[in-house]
Amino acid sequence: MSYSSKRIEQAVHEISKLPGIGQKTALRLALHILKRPEEDAISLADALVNLRTKTIYCNKCHNISDAALCSICANPKRNENLLCVVEDVRDVMALENTGNFNGLYHVLGGLISPLDGVGPSDLNIATLIKKVSEDSIDEVVLALNTTMEGDTTNFYIFRKLKDLPAKITTIARGIAVGDELEYADEITLGRSIAQRIPYEQSLPKHS
Repeated sequence: MSYSSKRIEQAVHEISKLPGIGQKTALRLALHILKRPEEDAISLADALVNLRTKTIYCNKCHNISDAALCSICANPKRNENLLCVVEDVRDVMALENTGNFNGLYHVLGGLISPLDGVGPSDLNIATLIKKVSEDSIDEVVLALNTTMEGDTTNFYIFRKLKDLPAKITTIARGIAVGDELEYADEITLGRSIAQRIPYEQSLPKHS
């Protein structure tokens, strides 16, 4: 693609690095920003810089936060004995939007995927085991994506927690196999978290 300006070319190059954005879309966005008032572009740039340099993660659940404790963990009205395990912060947002869960979360930061070189030690699993071992957790809800990686991670966590007092459940299979939580509609996701089942019932039956 030919550009009349090196500044446009640089902007398109950087914007097209974002997932799902090709050069044509990046060019449209760059030209849109160029047409907006200068203060809008500066505000966008400041927001992105602050996002990257000032965002921190909750000491307790690993969710994105503005303080040492995120707003969910710091909320005294949440049920501290109910813990929902999710892959990343997008899943926290998806579940929060349903309004059907009042416990706390634990963000793993990914899923076990040997093909991608991601093992248990690369995720926030050790802190999860420590939390369930030491805190008064009555129930651990495994709310990972229904993919091979999600099922592998679920089973690994189940094996690590099964001898502890906490009940281990999983979201009901209203979420189709292969689906990701963040793309599920709120009604389906809300029913899945509300109608969770014991994890053992989700395991394949062998004759």
